[in-house]
Amino acid sequence: MIYVFLAAGFEEIEALATVDVLRRAKLSVTTVGIGGKKITGSHKITVTADIEENQLVLNDDLQAVVLPGGMPGTLNLEASETVQNAIKFAIDNNKYLCAICAAPSILGHLGLLDNKKATCYPGFETNTDKVTYTGEPAVADGNVITGKGAGCAVEFGLKIAQELTSEETASQVRSSMQCP
Repeated sequence: MIYVFLAAGFEEIEALATVDVLRRAKLSVTTVGIGGKKITGSHKITVTADIEENQLVLNDDLQAVVLPGGMPGTLNLEASETVQNAIKFAIDNNKYLCAICAAPSILGHLGLLDNKKATCYPGFETNTDKVTYTGEPAVADGNVITGKGAGCAVEFGLKIAQELTSEETASQVRSSMQCP
């Protein structure tokens, strides 16, 4: 199971394009609403999450935690005990941590990007003496996958799909979506 966390002020494209790509790759994805089931994004689009945070079950079925960016969505995700617990569970169980746009700063504040290659929205770099920021649309380094921003959301989703399935599956999804 891949959990995509949605908090008030999330970046809609980053969350929904990622969910779309992952489901096209036949991966199990559940959106988790922080603070309720209906969550309004940074561009005033309200989305109904699959489950509320109190319904979240962290177990061996977890494959990845996905954190979309957006403001104040990123700050709301970082302040969430549920999200922090999911990140800790992923770390403790060697699962994937995925964050895009401003959300890699959450991982950076925890030191989880140290000694890794990463990308993020310009200005949200953290621990710059310990992290190699590439500026690429999406970067995988070990079990951490980061994306640059909204315009890179499909690439971010494809990178996650590639890591969790295969390069062939990601290529098939890319082709079916007519992505260059």
